[in-house]
Amino acid sequence: MLTKQNKQSTQGGQGGGQNAFPIAALLVGATIWGLLWYPYRLLEQTGVSGPTATVITYLVALLLGLAVFRHKLRTVRLLDRETCLLVGIGLSAGWANLAYVLGVLHGEIMRVMLLFYLSPLWTIVFARFLLSEVLSVHGYLVIVFSLGGAIIMLWQPEGSLLPSSYADWMGISAGFMFALANVLSRKDQYHDVQLKSVAVWVGVALVAFGYSLFLPGLPASVDISAYTFLLLLLVGLTVFALSLMVQYGLTHTPANQAIVIMLFELVVAAVAAYFLTDEAMTLREWAGGAMIVSASLFSARMNRE
Repeated sequence: MLTKQNKQSTQGGQGGGQNAFPIAALLVGATIWGLLWYPYRLLEQTGVSGPTATVITYLVALLLGLAVFRHKLRTVRLLDRETCLLVGIGLSAGWANLAYVLGVLHGEIMRVMLLFYLSPLWTIVFARFLLSEVLSVHGYLVIVFSLGGAIIMLWQPEGSLLPSSYADWMGISAGFMFALANVLSRKDQYHDVQLKSVAVWVGVALVAFGYSLFLPGLPASVDISAYTFLLLLLVGLTVFALSLMVQYGLTHTPANQAIVIMLFELVVAAVAAYFLTDEAMTLREWAGGAMIVSASLFSARMNRE
């Protein structure tokens, strides 16, 4: 039987060939996300903090987007009854992206990313209330495996289940807000990919700038060398292309399926972390991570009847 979600997924095109393009966009986006932590670590080593690098790189993406889409954006009515969806996408994606950067800068890559991928659990909640998606038995398996994996990874000998580090909090909150941005982007069928991407760039830049105002000991200026400038520019260009691909994929792919496709990011990140860092996960982290990944795989079937 064709469910509401499946009906929505057919909007904008018919046939399996056309459905391959959103999936391909998400796979490429996941690959880039799995590598994007490394240039931010390089920028941190040059003296450009995570929030500052985030502001600059997303401003580069925003300026490029405004230049490329200027003719299209002139005809857009920003103040309409659906503007709240764009604001929600921008702010939730803003925190998700900033928290991701802060997490991978201050924590272990794979641990932060696995905690980020608790997002299917949050997606269940948001999709139920915002998309009216009905939970199936697979949805309950997602809940069980997600919570079980989180408990295994976060449990401390003193009995605490709260995240034990700043990076853990950033990873979890990034996944929470990514799930919200994912569902809101899916819900927003009124605005095109370009406008959603602009909302993301503005949101990330504003959230990162606001966060940086609360950091102590900020330098009055950042001495940016030619190498650092080129790296910032390259990351900004990458963010521009990444945002378009991910927003296109999220708009044309069911929310829970998108989460599973983005799991490819973990594969890329694991390979990259192996060759670029000396980080190693404990057996308990591997076990908890396996349960979280299993939950994400189950989430692909949450709304099938």
